[in-house]
Amino acid sequence: MNSDSHTGDNTVARILHLARESVPPVHPAGRPFVIGALAAALLLRRIATPLGTAGVLAAGALAWFFREPNRVAPANPHLAVAPADGTVTAVEEATPPAELGTGQQPRTRISIFLSVLDVHVQRLPATGTVERVAYRAGKFLSADLDKASEANERNSLLLRTEDGHRLTVVQIAGLVARRIVCDVTEGDAGRVGSTYGLIRFGSRVDIYLPHGSHVLVTVGQRAIGGETPLAALPSAPGTAQPPASTAGS
Repeated sequence: MNSDSHTGDNTVARILHLARESVPPVHPAGRPFVIGALAAALLLRRIATPLGTAGVLAAGALAWFFREPNRVAPANPHLAVAPADGTVTAVEEATPPAELGTGQQPRTRISIFLSVLDVHVQRLPATGTVERVAYRAGKFLSADLDKASEANERNSLLLRTEDGHRLTVVQIAGLVARRIVCDVTEGDAGRVGSTYGLIRFGSRVDIYLPHGSHVLVTVGQRAIGGETPLAALPSAPGTAQPPASTAGS
């Protein structure tokens, strides 16, 4: 009996492990919404069972929207990886946000549009230290428009990599998105692929690359936040840059 009990415990443990691996965790900013929906479902169930079922389904949809799946970043430290899931909508020269004080010289900008169905957390594109964080109020135009980068509400992040390169990542609110969450402050250090923020309900993320970077994606390509290499960064002085790797993408 003890043997059977031990085997049963192992089976339950394996099932729980598989469940944890299969169901992504919920970002902390989304937990109040999920808990609120579940509480409403319990109250609605007292009125009518179908209403309670609808509440549970709503809670599940919110948990799915605020999901924060585990990601494995490429091992190559000379890559800038996607800061968000979505579709690459533009690769062009543009001036970084003025509020960061990085100058008016244009840099290569890669824009990623996040639909309502995409994962909405943002991740650091490289290992480094946050030098500056700047929020600017703005409009709520559709995030897939070119002018959204300039006109919409945004939160900009200046990241200095271990090799001394500066990457600018900008969270941009969209037509439906009305809340930008940024969980890092100036001086914070982070690893490539680690979550630093979230935009609710449809949005866009821009990344500005240092001069000399080699873009690895094209317009229309799908990007996976924390995994897809967007560009090969210039080598640090006196070092050789290894070939770009898509390991973990």
